[in-house]
Amino acid sequence: MHTEFKEINIGIYISQCVKERGIDISRICNFMKSDVETINTMYSQESMDTQTLLRWCKLLEYDLFRLYSQHLILYSPPTRAGEFHKKKQNSKLPHFRKNIYTKEIIDFVLEMLKSEQKTKEQIIKEYGIPKTTLYKWISKYNLLEGQNV
Repeated sequence: MHTEFKEINIGIYISQCVKERGIDISRICNFMKSDVETINTMYSQESMDTQTLLRWCKLLEYDLFRLYSQHLILYSPPTRAGEFHKKKQNSKLPHFRKNIYTKEIIDFVLEMLKSEQKTKEQIIKEYGIPKTTLYKWISKYNLLEGQNV
């Protein structure tokens, strides 16, 4: 399940989303201001510019950028907390208070706990998930009833 975020081929996700939503190619061409050939080429693109991707998100009513957020949560190397905190204070970039955890991420983490691939402490340390968040997931999804993890 989590391997789908390891290598992101955005064109495949867009194509799948179009199929699931049953959007007519003429509507897509009109919205994207492109011809059929260009749209079909986009379906095979591994990546694309953010403005084009944003237009797809609006048309499909689906946050394709979240695929990349999930990749960062799962696969980016951990940062040294103190060093990152210093840089963050001087940054003029927007600061997002909370991480975005999709159901897929939560399921992935809880499955590691349930199958005993990782301990709670390992998950907290390796993925930077706050302890309280992890315990809320365990409680909310009734994981480990009767198990001592």
